[in-house]
Amino acid sequence: MKDQLEITRTNRRLLAKLMDNYSLEDLNKVPEGFNNNLIWNIAHVIVTQQLLVYKLSGLSLVIDDEMVSLYMKGTKTERNASQEEVNVVKELLFSTLDKTEEDINAGIFKEYKEYPTSTGFVLKSVKDAFSFNNFHEGIHLGYILALKKSL
Repeated sequence: MKDQLEITRTNRRLLAKLMDNYSLEDLNKVPEGFNNNLIWNIAHVIVTQQLLVYKLSGLSLVIDDEMVSLYMKGTKTERNASQEEVNVVKELLFSTLDKTEEDINAGIFKEYKEYPTSTGFVLKSVKDAFSFNNFHEGIHLGYILALKKSL
């Protein structure tokens, strides 16, 4: 799982760099033809990783319930994020992965609730969750790249 976690870190470094290169206004802009903005997509990958890895393992999330309700699957951009919220999202890109690595090393991932994804792949273990999460983050990186061209 450490290799999978390093793939996630690599993707998150790309997302953090993108956050550094766009203004708050650009991060919040929902271009015509899109349902979400850059910051929603970035926060969404954090929430999804937490739900796939922690919640389905029966463990507490590192993030709060409000973040989950704003950025989980099925939501869309409803309001602009403040600079403070953007700063929190940027910090969570890596702190959540640091905690996950710590928890892997501590061996806390013991159980997993089977979960059929919207793509048809069924997650049966935390190892599946890590692999699928990277696939999911790749999809959103592609979506983010398309959004960038529309700004």
